[in-house]
Amino acid sequence: MTRTSLLALLGRQGPMSRAALARELDASRATVGLVAKSLIELGLVEELDHGPSTGGRPGQLLALAGSAGRAVGVKVSLDHVAAVDMRLDGEVVRSSVGRFDASVPQSEALAALAKYLYEFVSDGESDIPLLGVGVCVPGVVAQPDIGVAEVPAFGWSDVPLGRYLRGVLGVPVLVENGVKALAFSELLYGQGRKRNTFAVVTIGRGVGFAAVANREVQRGALGIAGEIGHVVAVAGGPSCPCGARGCLESFASDEGLLRAARAAGVLGAGEGTERLAELAESGDAAALRVYQKAATVLGRFLAGPLSALGPELVVVAGEGSSAWAFWDEPFRRALHRFLPVSWGDVAVERSSWLDGNWAQGAAAIVLATVFEQRPVAGRQRRNVLARLRGVTDEAPEDFSAALLAAGRARA
Repeated sequence: MTRTSLLALLGRQGPMSRAALARELDASRATVGLVAKSLIELGLVEELDHGPSTGGRPGQLLALAGSAGRAVGVKVSLDHVAAVDMRLDGEVVRSSVGRFDASVPQSEALAALAKYLYEFVSDGESDIPLLGVGVCVPGVVAQPDIGVAEVPAFGWSDVPLGRYLRGVLGVPVLVENGVKALAFSELLYGQGRKRNTFAVVTIGRGVGFAAVANREVQRGALGIAGEIGHVVAVAGGPSCPCGARGCLESFASDEGLLRAARAAGVLGAGEGTERLAELAESGDAAALRVYQKAATVLGRFLAGPLSALGPELVVVAGEGSSAWAFWDEPFRRALHRFLPVSWGDVAVERSSWLDGNWAQGAAAIVLATVFEQRPVAGRQRRNVLARLRGVTDEAPEDFSAALLAAGRARA
């Protein structure tokens, strides 16, 4: 039994007694005791209060030591950035939201992002090792450890975001798609913590999907697994900004809801999704029908990928999930209708949603390097683990020089 096995189990299940660890790992209590002792001496595991008694002496609980390491996670959106500073045990100790404009020239946008992160990282707790920075973007990232991002919504193509930020910050940087980052957060700290196979569905500005199979977030070839928003759901349906017609996002995104609501006379030109939710909350039948149609299309569409995955749970998240009460029943009905008859009902749960969840997911892909058997850190894994041991060879560039170099970010 390796130290990683014990760390991984504590990461998945939370605090456990030595006896429970021995049962789960199919190892002797003596072996678990020796491994636990070494991890406590390394500062990676700590002893908590005693757990409930099962008849004998209560067992002392072991847990990941949050003070052993931390990671910064940042979500990059069209008009803002959100960052968190998260400890190894999942506790968020700091958060921040800053202005960001992805529509400016790429060099300016990268420089602004680097400046925001440089200042946020610099204000962190110096007594807890910073293991790295995770960045999530609404686009495709082939390899998180390299961090070349394709973000059509920003007009970014083949942007070496990871290399640029590593040069500025002097720490390991991992870059990932936002929904996959959310899946990591659910896997390590959320509703997927005790599940082996589940799916994450996000609704809001777009529609996202991530699959977790046997506790691994599925990335597919070149990181494109789960890019379902621009797959045609209804042939000949409404036009989509991507140029196609009937894409899933043309029905189930915020823009799709607004288009349908305005066409039905439910909303005026200046009203948004907040007003649509207010009307639905008041029982407005036309507003409820708008949600019902979008939910039906979403449930019918997801029956395909979910039948291929066979999940224990579907987690619903994203900005639009605050109105999930109006989606829930028609979504479940459509999903049940189009899944195999033998399946019965599939568990669907809404995540407790905050905008910082995306950033927490980005931090989680860094922290997962410590205790997941197959993390996505790739060539950055060695540097993350070195920082956990207190070895920090990387040195950040002079920041003013980095800003001057921003215009060469594509090079």
